[in-house]
Amino acid sequence: MPLIAALIGYLTKRVAIEMMFRPLEFKGVRPLGWQGVIPANARRMATTAVDLLTRNLVDPKEIFSRLDPEEMVKELEPPLLKAVEEVTREVMETHQPRLWEMLPARAQRLLVDQVRAQAPAVVKRLLRDVSANIDDVLDVNDMLIGAMVRDKSLTCRLIREVAAPEFKFIARSGIWFGFVIGLVQFVAWALTKQPLIMPVFGFVTGFVTDWLALKMIFYPREPRGFGFFRWQGMFQKRRQEVAADYGALIADEVLTVRNVMEAVLTGPRSDKLFAMVTREVQRTIDAQASIAKPLVALTIGGRQYQEMKRAAAAKAIEFLPETVKHVESYATGALDVRNTIVTKMQQLTPLEFEGILRPAFKQDEWKLIAVGAVIGGLVGELQVLLLLH
Repeated sequence: MPLIAALIGYLTKRVAIEMMFRPLEFKGVRPLGWQGVIPANARRMATTAVDLLTRNLVDPKEIFSRLDPEEMVKELEPPLLKAVEEVTREVMETHQPRLWEMLPARAQRLLVDQVRAQAPAVVKRLLRDVSANIDDVLDVNDMLIGAMVRDKSLTCRLIREVAAPEFKFIARSGIWFGFVIGLVQFVAWALTKQPLIMPVFGFVTGFVTDWLALKMIFYPREPRGFGFFRWQGMFQKRRQEVAADYGALIADEVLTVRNVMEAVLTGPRSDKLFAMVTREVQRTIDAQASIAKPLVALTIGGRQYQEMKRAAAAKAIEFLPETVKHVESYATGALDVRNTIVTKMQQLTPLEFEGILRPAFKQDEWKLIAVGAVIGGLVGELQVLLLLH
C-alpha cells in the first residue's frame, strides 16, 4: 500500500504537469475536452509576463538609447548607399524619363553621388528621432504579447524551461508524500478492512501531495529556520539561476532585434515611422534641389515635383526591411537585453520575483489539484478491486 500510494503521488504530479502544457490546441468536443492550462490562457499568461517585463525589467527608452547612430550608419553603409542609388535612378527614370535621359552620364553620376553623400547624415538624424520617440513607433506590449500568443509553444517553453527543477521537484515529492500517506493507509486498512478507505486515501494522497508541492515551490518567500534547519521556497532560492535562464529566453526568443524590427515596420505604430522617413526623404530632395528648384519646378511642374518626392519616400520605405537586416548583429550586442533583464531581476522583491512564475499556477492550480485528487481516488478504487476480487 505505501508503494502504491507513492506511485499515485508520482503519477498524479506527472499528469498535472503535462496537463499544464498539453495539448497546445483544444482536443475534444466542447464542453467535453481539454487544452493545456497555459495554452488555453496564452493571452492572459503573455499579458502578465509582458507587464512584468515592461514595468520592472525593461525600459524601452533606456534600452534603445544604447544604439549609437554613428555605429548604426557604419553597419548600414554598404546596403544604404546601394539603396539610395537605386531609389534615385528609379524615381528619376519613372517620373522624369525625358529629363533624366537629357542629362549627360557624368551629370547623372554627380546627382546620384550628391544624394549618396547626404544619406548617412539623414539616416543618423532619423535614428536619433526614432530613439527619442521610440514609444511613438514601437508598441512593445503589442509586439511581445502578439509573439507569445501566436506561438503558444513559446509561452509554454518560457515557463517550462525556467521552472524545470521545480517541476522535477513536484513529481519526485509525490513519491515521498505518497509513501508517508500510504503508511497511514496501511494501518487504517489493517484495523478496519473498510473498502472505502482505499479511494478516500487515494483521493487525499492526490489532493494533499499536489497542494503541498505547489506551495513548497513558492513559500516561504524569505528563508526561515529552526536551529540548524533552514528552508525557503525553491523558486526564491534559485533566484540567480532563474534570472539567467529567464533573461536568456527573453533575449533569444522574445525581445529579439528581428522581432523589434518587424514590429517597427509592420506594427500598429509603423505609420509614425513611415511619416518620419517620408519627412526626411522629402527634406533631403528639397535641400538637393534648392538651387535648381525654380528651374526644376518650371520644367516638370510643381505637382509633378511633389509626386516625385512622394514616390522617392515610398521607394525608400520599400527598401527598409532589407536594409535594416544588416544592423541586426550590432543592435543585439548594443541593446544587451539579456544582461539587463538578469540585473533587474536580481533587484526584484520576493513578491515581484514570484510573479514571474506564479501566474502560470495561481488561477488554475485548483484544476491541477482536483485532477490529482480524482486520479488518486480512481487508483484507490482499483486497489479495492484487486484486494477483494
